[in-house]
Amino acid sequence: MKYDFDEVQDTISLRSVPAGVHICAIREVREGLSRDGSPRWSMKLEVLEGEHAGHHAAWDSITWSERGIHRVRSVLGVLGFNVEGELEVNPADLVGKEARVRLVEEVYEDPLLGSRREQLAVPYNGWAKMGADSDSECTGFNQSAPAEPDPF
Repeated sequence: MKYDFDEVQDTISLRSVPAGVHICAIREVREGLSRDGSPRWSMKLEVLEGEHAGHHAAWDSITWSERGIHRVRSVLGVLGFNVEGELEVNPADLVGKEARVRLVEEVYEDPLLGSRREQLAVPYNGWAKMGADSDSECTGFNQSAPAEPDPF
């Protein structure tokens, strides 16, 4: 067998479902720290309905920092937590919670290795309650999010 491997792009695809809006459940929450040392909870999302049911959708994180707390409040509110006043919540409390989640494609190019990585990510305003209007995906689901542009 003769094959020219110079023509093969070194792409790693971590996508198991298409981009778009999916009904997802949180299957796992991992505790960690952000670059600035703030607590970060990384949530593993699984698709619940349709032809991709049971497939891994993406990982998304909420960061308990001054900068990230608006998104924490927004995501927890979508998941059904009362985010008025004081709330005590643990990572395990999020497991099994469901939401409509918008997934967008992200591509990372590594110039040193010459490789490319494709994966799905949840944008800042990519979480919506289960009963959310599907038209809201055009303007961003979560209207309680601060008036920041969608980074995607």
